[in-house]
Amino acid sequence: MIFKAIGDSKPYPDHGLVTTRDWAHLPPRQIRLDQLTTVRTELDLRVLLSEDSTFYGDLFAHVVAWQGELYLEDGLQRALRSALQQRTTIHARVLELG
Repeated sequence: MIFKAIGDSKPYPDHGLVTTRDWAHLPPRQIRLDQLTTVRTELDLRVLLSEDSTFYGDLFAHVVAWQGELYLEDGLQRALRSALQQRTTIHARVLELG
């Protein structure tokens, strides 16, 4: 299995970070794919297979750490592309919620 679990919603409280600029203060770090729970179940293959899928967004995935779990909030395309390339980690900005 690529991810720890597949979720369909955000189980954590709203954190107020919306834009790439909001997330920019968090330094990226490596996260293992098998430690992540996704917060959505669907992905557009056109986005996944696009050469410039990260051109207009953050180069790093956005992960929320809450109650001992890591939730992949943004960057599902990057994570799946990494898995397809036989990589087990991605670089992500991690927001720690109390």
